[in-house]
Amino acid sequence: MTCIVALKAKRGSRHQVVMGGDSAGVAHLDVTLRKDPKVFRNGECVIGYTSSFRMGQLLRFKFRPPLMKQGTDTFRYMCTSFVDEVRRTLKRGGFSEVDNNVERGGHFLVGFRGRIFEVASDFQVGEAVADYAALGCGDSYALGALEASAVIDPENRVRQALAVAEKFSGGVRPPFIVLRA
Repeated sequence: MTCIVALKAKRGSRHQVVMGGDSAGVAHLDVTLRKDPKVFRNGECVIGYTSSFRMGQLLRFKFRPPLMKQGTDTFRYMCTSFVDEVRRTLKRGGFSEVDNNVERGGHFLVGFRGRIFEVASDFQVGEAVADYAALGCGDSYALGALEASAVIDPENRVRQALAVAEKFSGGVRPPFIVLRA
């Protein structure tokens, strides 16, 4: 289920992140179009998730991104303060699981201060070299569309990537939500 797409976009002298996601809730072969968005703003962040609507609800309504101290490296902040607070929020909300002493959460993208970070289910944080990223069952199609569409404006590029993912993946459906942060 799901396709989340994020793209770095230049706005003046600064970078922003344009992120979009579909509206499908998929269980086996059943698809429900959901009103609750998989992409939303939370403080300075734009977050797009897959894995679980419950995880997304906790990230949207309960999670409070900690302040980043001046002079702190952004990647270090994401790997420590940010993800530590995500873990606490998901644990308090009854979402994270521990199996054989390994804690598991979900999978989501974070646009923060013009950069795109991927948080995996083991809470490791990644940042790709490419200026775009995608998650979910439609991610390969969306990544191909993003690579092939470099000359299109950012919002339309994200929408086109989602449309391509919908065309080829049974787990991706509109309406698509696209935000900029």
